[in-house]
Amino acid sequence: MGILNTLLRGVTWWHGQTLNTQLFTWRKGKKVGEDTQGNVFYHNADDSKRWVIFNGEVEASRIDPDWHGWLHRTFKEPPTSKPLAHKPWEKPHHENLTGTAMAYAPAGSLRMAKPADRADYEAWSPE
Repeated sequence: MGILNTLLRGVTWWHGQTLNTQLFTWRKGKKVGEDTQGNVFYHNADDSKRWVIFNGEVEASRIDPDWHGWLHRTFKEPPTSKPLAHKPWEKPHHENLTGTAMAYAPAGSLRMAKPADRADYEAWSPE
């Protein structure tokens, strides 16, 4: 890693964990587990703090629902020791695509390459 990357990590969070987070994790963090996307979850000795180190882009929607519940103290036990029972109708987790080229665009949206014709709309024209 170059000097510039080390400096960027020290002052920014969008390049991964900051230098301070890495130092805190080394000193006080106890690894709890990983999710399917490679994000690593930690807590301190008395479990008063819980945090995640993202694998790649820092995006909160990349955390699986089980781990999200553990981070926000909805569940006391982490999914590694007590996984949630999933229903057969549940779809697999995927990240939020808003603001990307893969975002959902309904029929008739201006984002579509060729918007669908709208028979229910008639443009106003002045007399």
